[in-house]
Amino acid sequence: MGAHKSRDGSLQIWPRKRAEKFLPSVNWRALKTDTTGLMGFIAYKVGMTSCLVKDLTADSMTKDKKITIPASVLEVPSLKIYSVRLYKDNLCVGEIILNSDKELKRVLKIGKSAKIGKIEEIDKRISEIDDIKVIVYSQVKNTGIKKTPDIIEVGIGGKLEEKIEFVKQHANKEIHCSEILKKNGMVDVRGLSKGHGFEGPVKRFGISLKGHKSEKGRRRPGSLGPWHPHHVVFRVAQAGQLGMQTRINYNSSLVEIGKISEKNINPKQGWSNFGNIKTEYVIVRGSVPGPAKRQLLLTSPLRATKSSSKKKYEFIKLE
Repeated sequence: MGAHKSRDGSLQIWPRKRAEKFLPSVNWRALKTDTTGLMGFIAYKVGMTSCLVKDLTADSMTKDKKITIPASVLEVPSLKIYSVRLYKDNLCVGEIILNSDKELKRVLKIGKSAKIGKIEEIDKRISEIDDIKVIVYSQVKNTGIKKTPDIIEVGIGGKLEEKIEFVKQHANKEIHCSEILKKNGMVDVRGLSKGHGFEGPVKRFGISLKGHKSEKGRRRPGSLGPWHPHHVVFRVAQAGQLGMQTRINYNSSLVEIGKISEKNINPKQGWSNFGNIKTEYVIVRGSVPGPAKRQLLLTSPLRATKSSSKKKYEFIKLE
């Protein structure tokens, strides 16, 4: 018998097909937060750059020194609450619509018979529920990206009474990222990777090229499998969709949170493939999924680590 070899190739994302939607669904029950408020926020990728910061990380070799780190800039327009969903035993048992702005007609089929409810209706049904979540939509019309808002269900942190009070305070009001996100805090960045369309097995799976005299093409597998069993196993490297798949960056540090009206970080020529930031922005250490203008979801960290939570930076400028 030959030497044993462990199987290779990741099955983490399978099948490798295009994602059904831009903003991925989240298991909000698995996320933990110490504060009352939204556990997620919609952002849009501006681009990546270098950032000059002062390292405030405890026990760091560069503590109190100026260092340059890779950073991603995100534009974060305000959110509004569309409706409140009532949950009992993890099942939705009702929904109260709080808003019906005109721009929502671009993404939702809101009939004329749809009635706008009042948040006080929750108090009448509080004995029937054990959790609430909200449907929020981005005020992306205030940016230079597009007009159609992105809409998603977001969980709320805190006890049930605190969640209801939060919704009462923010119904029909804009929610800004500075109210939810904390500087030097951590977020998980969820989104879609850059789409490459239909690609061959060499680029898609990294198989090696065959010899230049081989028959039936160089950039394809030598065999699709044995005669018996007489079917193609799903592990065989074949051409297909590459990219446009859900990815998560865990424990990204928030370097800076600000408003463009207070501190303008736009370059003179504007950001490549994006233009100028017009609302609020967030600077995150490292890279995030997707190309410029891609919608992303910033959420509370799923599994915060001690090493990641120690990292703290004082923002100086973009380079």
